[in-house]
Amino acid sequence: MSIVFSALVAVFVGFAASVAVILSAAQALGATPEQTVSMVAALAIGTGLPSIWLSWRYRMPMICAWSTPGAALIAAASGFDMASAVGAFLVAAVLMMLTAAFRPLGRLIERIPMPIASAMLAGVIFRFVVAVFDEMRISPLLVLPLLAIFFVARLLNPFLGVVAALVAGVVISFLGGLAHWPAGGIALTSLEFVTPRFDIGAMLGIGVPLYLVTMAAQNLPGFAVLRAAGYNPPTAPALFATGLVSLLTAPFGAHMSNMAAISASICTGSDTHPDPKQRWKAGVIYGFSYLVIAGCTGLLIALLLALPKALIVAVAGLGLAGSFTGALAQSMSSDRERFAAAIAFCVAASSLSLFGIGSAFWSLVAGLAVLTLDFAAGRLRSRS
Repeated sequence: MSIVFSALVAVFVGFAASVAVILSAAQALGATPEQTVSMVAALAIGTGLPSIWLSWRYRMPMICAWSTPGAALIAAASGFDMASAVGAFLVAAVLMMLTAAFRPLGRLIERIPMPIASAMLAGVIFRFVVAVFDEMRISPLLVLPLLAIFFVARLLNPFLGVVAALVAGVVISFLGGLAHWPAGGIALTSLEFVTPRFDIGAMLGIGVPLYLVTMAAQNLPGFAVLRAAGYNPPTAPALFATGLVSLLTAPFGAHMSNMAAISASICTGSDTHPDPKQRWKAGVIYGFSYLVIAGCTGLLIALLLALPKALIVAVAGLGLAGSFTGALAQSMSSDRERFAAAIAFCVAASSLSLFGIGSAFWSLVAGLAVLTLDFAAGRLRSRS
């Protein structure tokens, strides 16, 4: 029963803490209600299938997830529609598969300074965290209780802080008459195919940053969690499997599947099972649970869309607060790269868009350019 409980807790935490960010991404792309349901259903499938396969094949709890930082990046982008976004998702999936197939590409990505990549991520997430307090000005009676519950709950269990805030927000919204069910019938679930359009602005503004953010903020920590639990994860097969399922689900709106970190930590410890060789079963149960979510996505989305906008914005920001803290700390960790990282952060946090390409891409360009100038200046000073 501990295996089942750990798997279900991981599913609940992973879904509840990040689905609000997915809804924000769908809204930013102008997705229809049907496309929003399809996006979440495809992401659930893309989470469940590789979790089942990898856990069963390698006999370790290889927990997968959707890229929450990637969804935040998409939600922060502007000027893109679903067709161009799907084209960018396909590019990101292919890059992930190439990383698994060609080790030199993986080494090239690893050479991007972590402070610069983290600064880009922190800048993107910054908007969502600040939006919590913007919504407090508009709906203080809803947001203030959520903040209080979040801060107290995270002291008891960091994993459940956002979940507690979401549950409390749902209760407050329905009891206070703030929730309104959508008119008409509710489809249990659906998958809607979107014909991709390969727009260079979307590929550079969404596709490449999505790939980099997923590698740095999701896959690498996910493998680290498994290693910390005493496992030796097969990195190349895992990257290829998640890249392949991302490629197959992208036309239905799913942006990226990857290895999980927070959800994985729930299923890899001794609380799941004293015997590490038995914990792989949690990954299988976890995967099948996400397939169940895929089967009733329409009902879950209808519930979330019935809630007030302030609640969705607040939960999305609180759900990203931990990622923002980690990314900001990593970006400022090196004295040598701190200034370049600060520039990258400011560019990513801005609304900059040049040649149809969003701020996430230019954040990397600016950070690497400043770092290169600093390095060149240092070499000249040392020679003189």
